[in-house]
Amino acid sequence: MDAKARNCLLQHREALERDIKTSYIMDHMITDGVLTILEEEKVKNEPTQQQRAAMLIKMILKKDNYSYISFYKALQLEGYKDLAVLLHSGIPVISSSSGKDSVDGITSYVRTVLCEGGVPQRPVVFVTRKKLVSVVQQKLFKLNGEPGWVTIYGMAGCGKSVLAAEAVRDHSLLEGCFPGGVHWVSVGKQDKSGLLMKLQNLCTRLDRDDSFSQRLPLNIEEAKDRLRILMLHKHPRSLLILDDVWDPWVLKAFDNHCQILLTTRDKSVTDSVTGPKFVVPVESGLGKEKGLEILSLFVNMKKADLPEQAHSIIKECKGSPLVVSLIGALLRDFPNRWEYYLRQLQNKQFKRIRKSSSYDYEALDEAMSISVEMLREDIKDYYTDLSILQKDVKVPTKVLCILWDMETEEVEDILQEFVNKSLLFCDRNGKSFHYYLHDLQVDFLAEKNRSQLQDLHKKIVTQFQRHHHLHPLSPDQEDCMYWYNFLAYHMASANMHKELCALMFSLDWIKAKTELVGPAHLIHEFMEYRHILDEKDCTVCENFQEFLSLNGHLLGRQPFPNIVQLGLCEPETSEVYQQAKLQAKQEVDNGMLYLEWINKKNIKNLSRLVVRPHTDAVYHACFSEDGQRIASCGADKTLQVFKAETGEKLLEIKAHEDEVLCCAFSPDDRFIATCSADKKVKIWNSMTGELLYTYDEHSEQVNCCHFTNNSHHLLLATGSSDYFLKLFDIHTSGLLAEIYTGHHSTVQYCDFSPHNHLAVVALSQYCVELWNIDSHLKVADCRGHLSWVHCVMFSPDGSSFLTSSDDQTIRLWETKKVCKNSAIVLKQEVDVVFQENEVMILAVDNIRRLQLINGKTGQIDYLTEAQVSCCCLSPHLQYIAFGDEDGAIEILELLNSRIFRSRIGHKKAVRHIQFTADGKTLISSSDDSAIQVWNWQSEEYVFLQAHQETVKDFRLLKNSRLLSWSFDGTVKVWNIITGRIEKDFVCHQGTVLSCDISPDATKFSSTSADKTAKIWSFELLSPLRELRGHNGCVRCSVFSVDSTLLATGDDNGEIRIWKVSNGELLHLCAPISVEEGAATHGGWVTDLCFSPDSKTLVSAGGYLKWWNVVTGESLQTFYTNGTNLKKIHVSSDFKTYVTVDNLGILYILQILE
Repeated sequence: MDAKARNCLLQHREALERDIKTSYIMDHMITDGVLTILEEEKVKNEPTQQQRAAMLIKMILKKDNYSYISFYKALQLEGYKDLAVLLHSGIPVISSSSGKDSVDGITSYVRTVLCEGGVPQRPVVFVTRKKLVSVVQQKLFKLNGEPGWVTIYGMAGCGKSVLAAEAVRDHSLLEGCFPGGVHWVSVGKQDKSGLLMKLQNLCTRLDRDDSFSQRLPLNIEEAKDRLRILMLHKHPRSLLILDDVWDPWVLKAFDNHCQILLTTRDKSVTDSVTGPKFVVPVESGLGKEKGLEILSLFVNMKKADLPEQAHSIIKECKGSPLVVSLIGALLRDFPNRWEYYLRQLQNKQFKRIRKSSSYDYEALDEAMSISVEMLREDIKDYYTDLSILQKDVKVPTKVLCILWDMETEEVEDILQEFVNKSLLFCDRNGKSFHYYLHDLQVDFLAEKNRSQLQDLHKKIVTQFQRHHHLHPLSPDQEDCMYWYNFLAYHMASANMHKELCALMFSLDWIKAKTELVGPAHLIHEFMEYRHILDEKDCTVCENFQEFLSLNGHLLGRQPFPNIVQLGLCEPETSEVYQQAKLQAKQEVDNGMLYLEWINKKNIKNLSRLVVRPHTDAVYHACFSEDGQRIASCGADKTLQVFKAETGEKLLEIKAHEDEVLCCAFSPDDRFIATCSADKKVKIWNSMTGELLYTYDEHSEQVNCCHFTNNSHHLLLATGSSDYFLKLFDIHTSGLLAEIYTGHHSTVQYCDFSPHNHLAVVALSQYCVELWNIDSHLKVADCRGHLSWVHCVMFSPDGSSFLTSSDDQTIRLWETKKVCKNSAIVLKQEVDVVFQENEVMILAVDNIRRLQLINGKTGQIDYLTEAQVSCCCLSPHLQYIAFGDEDGAIEILELLNSRIFRSRIGHKKAVRHIQFTADGKTLISSSDDSAIQVWNWQSEEYVFLQAHQETVKDFRLLKNSRLLSWSFDGTVKVWNIITGRIEKDFVCHQGTVLSCDISPDATKFSSTSADKTAKIWSFELLSPLRELRGHNGCVRCSVFSVDSTLLATGDDNGEIRIWKVSNGELLHLCAPISVEEGAATHGGWVTDLCFSPDSKTLVSAGGYLKWWNVVTGESLQTFYTNGTNLKKIHVSSDFKTYVTVDNLGILYILQILE
């Protein structure tokens, strides 16, 4: 490099390093051949913008004068004209030698050859496509001086001609391969006389001195012969370029041992000619960045300064070079028409996007229709049928086989003709072919065949019904996904209202579709076609949409729930319930088990939508500023973006190396920030998911991030466990400020509504509360999450709020609905008595009232208020007893409300309480490790005191005996009349968590935190059997009615069924392991019960499950709204079940018969 140039670069180095962004500048320099791809990589690897600029300048300083000039030009082209001015004085003078003097990287030799050969100049606005140019050049090199054909093919307007011209704009290619020159012929759509004129003109150009003939050839054969002689003798080793070839017969005239490069929309045109053939397919669109670059050059703006409509135009036309250039040229003349031209594209008004001087067709629609006109008459109608395809949808061959009622091979032959003519694209994925149209072709066809569209949609639906009436859809069919995704769309477009309602309001369709694609697409369809579905009955549409919205988190994941059982939990007026009931009744006849939730009418659902986008805890979720999207992040290290209305997934990004703790939208919704336990903060494009910036400024995990409200000057604030609050400028990507917050700051989860004086607060007990800020009063409890709530946030208008939780779900709540609701919820300590046809439940609610509930009629009697810790009913429902947190015990006579109090009571909270069979004695246990036997009518007390730690529970035996077990690892048998211990069993190292007594009264079981279960005889102090195999605490056990089997359940959700006689494991009813899904039992197994015939087992835990004891398989699952069920009360005939979940909801379930 000249000293002058070098000094100029060094002098202005600081300004250049501070201001330039290197990526686009390097593109220009690579095109000019002064920078290699490896050098580009080296620059890109630098961590900051400034360091990348410094590395690039360091490289340029080691290079020659051409590099300086290339850098200077790149600065001008990329809008850094002020910086280019600084370098202008240092531009070196390059001496001209051997034709290698270069302007725009093109030598004078190349310019002369191309000018003489009639090769078109570069368009006014030109963007290089380096990879494609390089591929064309490689194919030309492969001709190796021998006759042959290189075909560039692609759809209308994809830039084939520009590529062909650019490929030969290369000094070494022309000098090495085509020293005889290059000759360009614009062929186009020709008849024979037109072709003869083209050949005559070419012969005249090639025979300037008329040395071969004074006369023009009179026919095509003569012209072909003349051309052969001229190419052989006067222009050996030259290249003939035939632009825009339509017909195979045209090429026959040039098939005379020449080297030929041709451009065409039909790759089969060379089928009829001889010699080696090479093909270069051209993608239909430029990348987004290239498209924006063309627009920026047309309107003379920096790429970063282009309006939002520029991005939409590129997206709308899929980067078609023709459309981008047409619109760019129009905008150059009318710079304020961005919105207008975008609208024309969106409304498919192609005629308004008119002529660009360098293109042969008046408007965009003409360029496309001419390709269709060239099709054979017998296949034109098949192309018309493709008008109903949607954008970006790849259609399997099988769908078109059904549409046209043809064999696969016949269909593929027709489609191949369309592919050859660039009217259709083919994706060969393994064995099957998938076909798709370019967006512009979809728009063109829809516009052209507008009047036929309804009939065409009707045709595909009718053909589907005909075919699949005989062959039901199954997931292994290649066309199955297409029908699940688009059948409703075709029905709606065909105005087939009746068929659409029948489809969308079918539980079978919902089950099949959600198992394949999840619930979001279905919810979207209910909203999309609501105007049609509402015609039948708007409440039916609402029933199904609500059912999907609230059960989506179950429907989309394995193990797939039974949709009929879910439907039976809907309100009885709901169409979903009615369908489920009909289906259940039919299936019950075939031995299927279903449950009716008989007291469900009291339950209101406050959530509007429940989604489960993550596979682990959700730490944060937030609305976009327009309220249309929700972003969420969590322990699975991903950022998810989905539609707020339907839960439909828009983006899934593996965002960080560790848990993602917070995310936030920018005020203009263009960016999303994330921060993580990996100490990094990242900024993403909210539409594409592209990573824009990474900040690595914190030394500990970054807990929260938030943008400032000013969208003109975007700042991002982040807070970290390193006690620093930091402020970043998004535009300069630099750190602006940092604040040290000290060691004592804590953050609670809360948010304020901008419109209605409400605050929403997340509390530690899985509950979310709504408070009125003015009155300081609690407005509502929102119960629904099954684990810790990590985040709460109002929508921008305050009409809804979202909550995210460790239970992997995000719930969307309607503020109005929640405020109206003041649900009374129950504590989980209840007692149940089943009498003939009655179910009586004694329970305590959240405002300390003791309630007696008739399970069949729903009638509630409010008995008394107290700090109740446990309660029980006497066998004949004459009395109730309850213990409180202070150790007091009371008995209430139901008939006359008389109260009896225990004089002595317990020293600590009463945990369990039970009447003897005659109702005269009350037994209670407490945290004080004592058991009290109170004959309350005679006021006599017996105390059973020997356990060293709290008594876990007790059971009454015959003959005034009692079995108790404790945290001290022992089980004791007492005489409750004398208070003496009769048997003392040291059972386990850890806490004894449960015991059960065999119905024949000869044995009992014990389970423990030491992961074992044991079977004991009352006669022996050592166990009969020790049952090993559980990997978690064994929390419960139960004998079968015939005393031959024992079932045990643990904290991993596993249930084991053992043979009592020899301790043999018969079945393991284990969680189904699915891809990162939840365990089958959703947590601890807390209670078990066998049916009277010992063939069925019911278990309680995260939800309720019924098992076939003979096979060990699951028979049915009942998903409660909450989780962590502590106990299940079962009627003696095994037909009625009562439980309460951790949200305080009571379930009275009955087997459907």
